Amino acid sequence: MLSTIDVHSEIGRLKQVLVHRPGKELENLMPEALERLLFDDIPYLKIAAEEHDEFCKTLTNSGVEVVYLTNLLARVMGDENIREEFVREFVDEARIAEEIDKNRLVDYLLSMKITDMIDTMIAGIRKSDYTKRSLSDYLESDYPFIIDPMPNLYFTRDPFAAIGNGVSLHKMHSITRSRETLFAKYIFTYHPLYKDTPLWYERNYPHSIEGGDILVLNEDVVAVGISQRTHPSAVEHFASEILGKEAGFKKVIAINIPKNRSFMHLDTVFTMVDRDKFTVHPNIRGEMTQFIITNPGGNTQIHEEHLSLEDTLKKHLDLDKVDLIRCGGTSIVDAAREQWNDGSNTLAVSPGEVIVYSRNYVTNRVLEEHGIKVHEIPSCELSRGRGGPRCMSMPLIREKI
Repeated sequence: MLSTIDVHSEIGRLKQVLVHRPGKELENLMPEALERLLFDDIPYLKIAAEEHDEFCKTLTNSGVEVVYLTNLLARVMGDENIREEFVREFVDEARIAEEIDKNRLVDYLLSMKITDMIDTMIAGIRKSDYTKRSLSDYLESDYPFIIDPMPNLYFTRDPFAAIGNGVSLHKMHSITRSRETLFAKYIFTYHPLYKDTPLWYERNYPHSIEGGDILVLNEDVVAVGISQRTHPSAVEHFASEILGKEAGFKKVIAINIPKNRSFMHLDTVFTMVDRDKFTVHPNIRGEMTQFIITNPGGNTQIHEEHLSLEDTLKKHLDLDKVDLIRCGGTSIVDAAREQWNDGSNTLAVSPGEVIVYSRNYVTNRVLEEHGIKVHEIPSCELSRGRGGPRCMSMPLIREKI
């Protein structure tokens, strides 16, 4: 396993990536809880897992080392003191009903094998699987879970982001996803390969920021979406950290995007596929408001601009031309359908070579017409979670370009 964080672009040849294979947490989704757990539908686990395996096979065949989140965490949990600290913090953040004995719940989790413990924490704990030992256990509410599942975890892009040689550990917009960043906290605090990684943001900060809104455009410029899930104050704090000497970036482009679910993150409407080529949602091709953040001499400066995305990219990436590849091509209907299924959410494995969902066949053909090599993966069930290949991956190492 390679031992450093090194991400200075969206398109440099991908060498190492972090993923999570969906598990029983998907089978613990119920219609009544979908909105709260940020899902629109319930994926069929058997097929979703097979599709994810195909995703990882495609990565491996492209020369990428695939690292599983649960394996990194299990390595850390080998220390009994760290394991107990982690479980107690997890239980404290899990919104346990008052009538549940937290200490007994901690003991219940610690009694398991490490891998079973981690899987159980992600899957959630059904009351029917939790041994009843006291009268209060029988009298609690009809809600079937002691601890809610974590079905969004297979979107590893959001809880933290690798930028340069460090990471930002995020404050999530929804409390539903807050425990995901706890996993990352323990990896970046205790794992021998990652414990000295610089942190550009931390999960206890007051304002939310999520990885789907962060795009490392090149070794000097990072784009951040001001979105439904990323607060402008978080963007400003994040920028102040990565624009210093340690991180080495020179400019943050904060892009103001619509605050609704269909524009959930910046990477749902805009991804980089080559040095001068980008996928876009048709609705962001016009003039947009963006804020250019720099930090000359340690003094943060913010400059407002009103330019088209094309002109913004040409100006700040020093490009003579930019090719904006429309999701769905020229059809309004195809664009709406394929945007819903994350047609713009591509994962570059090298310049001009991307992984995409096969169901977005119109967009995929348009990408090929623009000279992009396309690796299609099945996605009938994975796409129900409202995230694409970029959402399902957190690059840890890319070659510099």
